[in-house]
Amino acid sequence: MSRIAFLALAGLVAAAVPAHAEFFGWQVANVESWDVLNVRAAPTSGADILVGYPNATPLSLTGKCTGGLKLDNINGWPKDQQASAVRYLWCEAWVDPVGNGNWQSGWVYGKYIAPL
Repeated sequence: MSRIAFLALAGLVAAAVPAHAEFFGWQVANVESWDVLNVRAAPTSGADILVGYPNATPLSLTGKCTGGLKLDNINGWPKDQQASAVRYLWCEAWVDPVGNGNWQSGWVYGKYIAPL
């Protein structure tokens, strides 16, 4: 990729990311091999599905979870303790459902995610 194309792509990505955003690297985990994790429009199982991801798909979490949990407060804990802390919560993820650069927030259920 040329330097100009790289800079143009970097600019597009930067424009799509919310100001002052910090992201936490997690992944889809514990989903049945034939199933996917549904990323939903709101933190409830009845909300619209934005996209579905299979196990081991990396996720960018915004750090905000239901119940007032902030991932920044558990960052650095052992991975199993981080996973336990979010198990019954919904956490906000930053996703591009159709892969066209139209990023938006969605919600994933903590039972099906794990820190990288």
